[in-house]
Amino acid sequence: MRVFFRVALKRSAVLACGAVLACVAGATTPKAAPSVTQVKPALPPIKLAMVEGLSGPFANTGEAVYRNLLWAVERVNQRGGVKLPGGARELVLGRHDSKGQTEEALSAFRAALDEGASFVLQGNSSAVAAALIEAVNKHNDREPERRVLFLNYSAVDPALTNERCSFWHFRFDAHADMRMSALMQVIKSDKATQRVYLMGQDYSFGQAVSREARRQLTVQRPDVQIVGDELHPVGRVKDFLPYAAKIKASGAQAVITGNWGNDLTLLVKAAREVGFDGKFYTFYGNALGAPAAIGQSGVGRVVAVADWLPNVQTKPSADFYKSFRQRFPQPADDYVHMRMQLMVEALVQALEKAGTVEAAPVARALESVSLTKFGQKGFMRAADHQFQQALVVGQMDHQGEPGVAFDVEGSSYGFRVIKSLSPDAAQMPTSCQMQRY
Repeated sequence: MRVFFRVALKRSAVLACGAVLACVAGATTPKAAPSVTQVKPALPPIKLAMVEGLSGPFANTGEAVYRNLLWAVERVNQRGGVKLPGGARELVLGRHDSKGQTEEALSAFRAALDEGASFVLQGNSSAVAAALIEAVNKHNDREPERRVLFLNYSAVDPALTNERCSFWHFRFDAHADMRMSALMQVIKSDKATQRVYLMGQDYSFGQAVSREARRQLTVQRPDVQIVGDELHPVGRVKDFLPYAAKIKASGAQAVITGNWGNDLTLLVKAAREVGFDGKFYTFYGNALGAPAAIGQSGVGRVVAVADWLPNVQTKPSADFYKSFRQRFPQPADDYVHMRMQLMVEALVQALEKAGTVEAAPVARALESVSLTKFGQKGFMRAADHQFQQALVVGQMDHQGEPGVAFDVEGSSYGFRVIKSLSPDAAQMPTSCQMQRY
């Protein structure tokens, strides 16, 4: 499915007046012969193409992404759009269904190019992201007059900003090693946990999580025994009971997992059914059905790392979350990503600094972006195009308990922040050797 949705600019004047002609609402106009020179044509919009799984096993995740990006685009347009020489231009957001498959994503990418997209947005799969990086590199070399940028909001395989780094790719989520390092700050103080089970999805991201968990446990908790290390097919397992039974039989006291979407929800449901009462140290256990699936048994035992959580204790953060819930009032729609809002704001800042939508100047401007929004600070590291931002670790509890003002998806469970890392503290070295343009 390839449809561009146009989010109209809010203007105090009559909309038909155009972006650069001042009009007074309700004013009378003397009769005169019509003239085609009286109203300038609207400037063309800046097209953003979201390439994401909107059908298949991870459709709920793709739709959650779309709501977040739509909200970010709406807010930019409501304040007048992107200010460029010649006038303001609005953003439009296109939906391109990859069905969660690499080949479908590449086909969607080509369709987005045909429709004139200047920026490609994707994140739910590091395997897809890696393929898109290569496709963008080849396209930009082949057609320098039609170059595009790839903005990545969730694909967190560390390789994407290390050995596979690209001048045309910018990542706005903390990569897997950064997230694992934040989780490990909590695990190293959890002395009651002596046996852990590593569970993940069998592709580059899941493999990276498992590899980094082993490495960091060796450094931070050499006393911990890894009693299982298992990878499963992505998005194809319907019954996780056999996996959950193995976890329980292993004697594990905690599971470390990077699972996301239905692969996480089904795993935690199965663990509850077999009576596993250990902890879950997760990358994404704070939403998309996981808290409701875990239920009461997760209180005090489910831990999640994120760039931001609704219960971050600042007024700008609380106001931000409340405004999202007003825009999308259904409880199931409240999987809100701060990083996606910052990504769109960073793009707007870079566009206005560059004064053009051409990819190379915008990329150079994006390399130096630094912003504070909704109480969250972040900056782009030019060396590898990895966005640096605060990370938080939260622990599941009942809404209404100290530090849990907001629940997740109407579940009555929320996440209390138990560890915070500043952008500087969350940074990790990079091995990127980038070809610059």
